[in-house]
Amino acid sequence: MPPKAAINIEAPAQLLAYLRKRRLLDDEEEPAFQALAGGVSNRAVLVKREGRESWVLKQALAKLRVEADWYSAPERIHREAAGLRRLGTIIPGHIPDLIFEDNENHILAMSAVPQPQANWKTLLLNGCIDIDFAETFGALLAKIHNAIERHPALAEEFAEQRFFEELRLEPYYGYTAAQAPQAATFLHQLIDDTRARRFALAHGDYSPKNVLIHRGNLIILDYEVIHFGDPAFDIGFSLTHFLSKAHHLPAHRDAFLDLARHYWQSYQNHLTANLRDAVRLYAAKHTLACMLARVAGRSPLEYLDATERDRQKRIVIALIEEDIAEVPVLIEAFGAELRRIRE
Repeated sequence: MPPKAAINIEAPAQLLAYLRKRRLLDDEEEPAFQALAGGVSNRAVLVKREGRESWVLKQALAKLRVEADWYSAPERIHREAAGLRRLGTIIPGHIPDLIFEDNENHILAMSAVPQPQANWKTLLLNGCIDIDFAETFGALLAKIHNAIERHPALAEEFAEQRFFEELRLEPYYGYTAAQAPQAATFLHQLIDDTRARRFALAHGDYSPKNVLIHRGNLIILDYEVIHFGDPAFDIGFSLTHFLSKAHHLPAHRDAFLDLARHYWQSYQNHLTANLRDAVRLYAAKHTLACMLARVAGRSPLEYLDATERDRQKRIVIALIEEDIAEVPVLIEAFGAELRRIRE
């Protein structure tokens, strides 16, 4: 069992003592603390500082907050710190500033996105669907993927794939293969292919959940699995959220399908020619794999009920058997299945 951290940042008294000991606060300063939804893998706390820039502190958990036993080394927070440092120059204005990094307690602090702000996932689930956001989301991902061509040293800096294995390949593809044996051959082959396809900087957690919108600007969060690898994974991971919401919210089905189309097209339009075909070859495969993983893997989508999860599992397995190779074809095929089951 991994050792427990010496401090729990979600305990206000501990956090205040920690910040004072590190001389990160003035002696007279009395910040307000607010626990945030840090996802399943982190503690996260907003530190509100009167008259000064507020911070968000994150602390990586050794055991993730899910039903299944799922562990990952908390040292991954330092990969996130490296992502914040590097991507601040690649997509400036869309990344929080790194404030400090604590190697002993596996904590980092970043600038807090000011109010007013909204989480994009929350907006989408409320039916607030904005094509411009999707197109910007696609353009920003393309800039991340293009970065190696302009900054080749990033390939060595982010070559380690340990956290991508622990938090993505095993829990999403490996575990799902055991839960959905009809897709096991497809998933195991995709795992092998993904390990071999290393030619771009991949975010690894590119999702509406990790986007805050402040005055129309998208701020991208969560870089703990950023790595040099297969950029097509990011497409599959992100498209899964648009398509799953089309399934979950039938009144907005066509709008979500259109959002997915615009996102994919914007991404393609901003991607360099050297990457375009390589990503296209595997984007549909990763989309199908992620859509299956989010209903049968270690981290199922919480807004899909049991009936929806079972339905999505059946649809995706059928589409895998059809060997769909192109993202636009996949979007249309999934949409057709959703229409069929509602009619």
